[in-house]
Amino acid sequence: MEYRLVRDALVREVRRGRIRVGDVCDAHPELLRAARNVGHPLADDCPICGEARTVQVTYVFGAGLPAGGRCPGTVTELERLRRRSEPVLCYDVEVCPACAWHHLLRRYPAGGRSVGAGASDRGRSRTRS
Repeated sequence: MEYRLVRDALVREVRRGRIRVGDVCDAHPELLRAARNVGHPLADDCPICGEARTVQVTYVFGAGLPAGGRCPGTVTELERLRRRSEPVLCYDVEVCPACAWHHLLRRYPAGGRSVGAGASDRGRSRTRS
């Protein structure tokens, strides 16, 4: 699911003064740390402060992962998590390390697939034969 329309509407409301900058520039310190250390640069400047390029941080949630999710530090680690046999849910977040703007870009399921005929049905099943 994409959240670009929601993001654009929120930015318009901030620019119109209907929403305070402080209400949208409130990223959690751990999200900011992840943005600075493992975030992947995006092409756009921050829509709020314009001082820095935004970065994308991905969090992966699923069985056997920490309760706060896992923030993969490399593309290889992210791909490994996406190919797990257990299903996971991935969240891509846009973050400005300068002003603490953050917004969910997209959410998508991954993993939970087995190799072989009929794998898509078995991989999504909660019980295994």
